[in-house]
Amino acid sequence: MNHGVVYMLYFFAILSAIFAALTTILSKVGLKDVDPNLATAIRTIIILIMAWGIVFFTGQIEGIQNITKRSLWFLLASGVTTGLSWIFYFKALSIGDASKVAPIDKFSLVITMILAFVFLGEQLNVKTIIAGILITAGTFVLVL
Repeated sequence: MNHGVVYMLYFFAILSAIFAALTTILSKVGLKDVDPNLATAIRTIIILIMAWGIVFFTGQIEGIQNITKRSLWFLLASGVTTGLSWIFYFKALSIGDASKVAPIDKFSLVITMILAFVFLGEQLNVKTIIAGILITAGTFVLVL
């Protein structure tokens, strides 16, 4: 990967983290006196409109014909797991502190590292193992 791509990767990942943090705070405030499932449905409508708007605005709709059945099935499965993640996240957020729910949710990073090693054949090295242990320890420290 060239340096420009790496910088863009970090830039977008940092923006993702910032918006994920804002999502938690805005959601916690928005969940006051609102059923978490209804809140998830409202949020999903906004995401749906934004995502399809970007696809149409950038002209990427033409790429829909190039999606293979395999990719489509995996994207559909990803959509189901995303929906379940949001439903459970909002339920937890509706009954708990954001500062407790978010770290547990972000523990998905360690689970992702393990699944990427098992199913995608990604590298597992000393640095990755230490990072996973530290993230796990940090999660426990934050929620206890």
